[in-house]
Formats: sequence, structure tokens, C-alpha cells
Amino acid sequence: MTNRTSEPRWDPELSLVMPCYNEEAIVNHTIARLLAIFSKAGHKLEIVAVDNGSSDRTGEIIRDWASRSPAVVHHRVDVNDGYGNGILAGIPLATAPWVGTIAADGQVDAEDVLRLFEVVSSTDTWVLAKARRCFRMDGMLRKCVSVAYNMMFRLLWPDVASIDINGIPKIMPRDAILAMGLRSKDWFLDPEIMIKSQALGIRVIEFNVFARLRGAGVSHVRPGTCWEFFNNLIQYRVGGRWKSDLIVDRASAARATAANAKI
Repeated sequence: MTNRTSEPRWDPELSLVMPCYNEEAIVNHTIARLLAIFSKAGHKLEIVAVDNGSSDRTGEIIRDWASRSPAVVHHRVDVNDGYGNGILAGIPLATAPWVGTIAADGQVDAEDVLRLFEVVSSTDTWVLAKARRCFRMDGMLRKCVSVAYNMMFRLLWPDVASIDINGIPKIMPRDAILAMGLRSKDWFLDPEIMIKSQALGIRVIEFNVFARLRGAGVSHVRPGTCWEFFNNLIQYRVGGRWKSDLIVDRASAARATAANAKI
């Protein structure tokens, strides 16, 4: 279920796909902050806010925004099938030439998101700009898990140069994200984006950001999520799924590149 305002076409420069699962305490602030910062800078932003199976007022808050602003698109996923699935559901609704993925928790400030966009949008090549959370206010356990996870990723994919694989937002051309043929419905979506960016020859630009504590709401990363992270890394690499995925993706990338050359 998707809701768009009946106002004239918005023609955004950037579409941010934001999965929202039981985020009634923070989603209103996150949307308002992003829209205000981008508007002040003179950029048209579209937020595709996906109510990812929420049981609280998250969907109601997003629908209210969508009814008042052409910059907000509401989409409802009835059953939460994972963080990645929320993003996959929102990507087809993104209308801007640049598409980004972002969390609803507001931990990365809107000004940093704007900075990422202004740098990446100045190029006419396939580039992925992403946040690198060098300054994090997580607990020690979360930091240790993050370090171990990123080290394992580098061991399995040494050619993918990043010290924060899951850092978001990630912003790239719409054609590039479509060419990736993304499939991961869970937390593995971010590593999948990084692996496929490297395979498709997409240059990655990282910017240091300060990741704040949540202002409200609770994190949806649980102890079992850590096992999911590590298990997916091993299965994706050892199981060989990434190889078959990339055969399809390279063909998609070639078609997208050819199409762009005709414009």
C-alpha cells in the first residue's frame, strides 16, 4: 500500500528510502530534520518512508506527512520480513536520479547526509557515497562486535575497502542501485551493496560522521542479529551465491550503461 500526495510532481534530486519499524518515538523528528536541512540548502528531497510492519503509530505518522507534503511517500509492508526487505520494497518507489538508504533512528545527522549528497551529486559517474561511523556512542559490546565483523568482512572480501560496511546512509545513482539486483531481505543488505559495488566497478567514497545515541525509541539490533551478520558473511562467500548474483548484475549494469549512453 502506497500513499502519495495529490499535489504537483515533486521532481526530487535525491530519494532516501527509510525502513521504519515501530519508530513512532523518533520518525517524526527524523523526517522533519531531513526535509528542513535539504530545503534550507535548496535541494529537493524525497523520503520514501516504508512502514515495515509496525504495530505502533509509525504508519499513521508517515501517512500524515505524505498527506501534507509531496516530499514524503508512505508505503506499508504488512508483515516485517527484515530490515533489507523494507528497503527493497521502497526502492521501486524512488523517483530521483540519486537514491539513498537511511535508518529512521536519526543517529547520523541530516547535515552529514546533505554533505554526502552534495559531494556525490557533483559527479556524472557511478559513485557510492557512504557514512563511516568513526565516532560512535555505542556501548563497548556493540563496538567490539562491529570491529570483529568488519575485520571478518575484509578477510573474506579484501578488495572491498571499507572499515564500516554497514555505515549508512549510502547514496548512489538510481541506475546503479537497480543494476545491483539486490536480494537480501535481512541485515545483510548493506554488505551486499558493498560487494556488488566493488564487482560493478563503482567507486566508493566514505565520509567520517559522528553516530549519536538514539534520541528516542529502541534499537532493533538484537544479540541474534550478530549471529545473523556473521553467518550471512560466511554463507554468502563460501556458498557461492555472490558469484551467481554478479553474473546477472553485470548484465544488468551493461544494459543500464548502454541505456544511459543513448540519453
